[in-house]
Amino acid sequence: MIDPVTRCYAEALFRLAKTRGVLEAVRADVKKLGGELRDGALAFVFDERLPMEQRRARVLPHLGALQPLTQNFVQLVLDKRRVEVLRHVAAAFHRRDLEERGAAEGVVESARALDAVELARLASALGPKLGKELSFQNRIVPELIGGLRVVVESKMIDASVAGRLEGLKKNLLAAPLPRQ
Repeated sequence: MIDPVTRCYAEALFRLAKTRGVLEAVRADVKKLGGELRDGALAFVFDERLPMEQRRARVLPHLGALQPLTQNFVQLVLDKRRVEVLRHVAAAFHRRDLEERGAAEGVVESARALDAVELARLASALGPKLGKELSFQNRIVPELIGGLRVVVESKMIDASVAGRLEGLKKNLLAAPLPRQ
């Protein structure tokens, strides 16, 4: 989950990059930075046993290859002692980028694996209904028995056998019993 502070920082970085015409470079930098912060060469930034000055000194050599706007962004976050923003800034920036393009990513849960053609067909069918260009990943959930469960942003479409059985169970339990 992305906190509001991280969203604000990502929004500011996105707008500045777009305004200055360096969105492509910053997008690539943020993606690379996200990977390195998560489990790469920069994971030490979140180690609170290290003093902030030492973390900053160790980060600076890694920033040299980045676009100047991205470098300034990382230094600003460190200056403001908002290191936690760096933890999810890549995800927040990516979401903002998708939003700008009118796109969204989702997950299709199914009892069996779906191929790329089936996922693309589903994306083209649901995209106009949700008003977005969709791309899906497939997650296999054998408990669904059959059918699909689609999750996009905060919306879920459950067309699975398990979902229908659960709905039937709720309706039966809520139905009044005949009086004798």
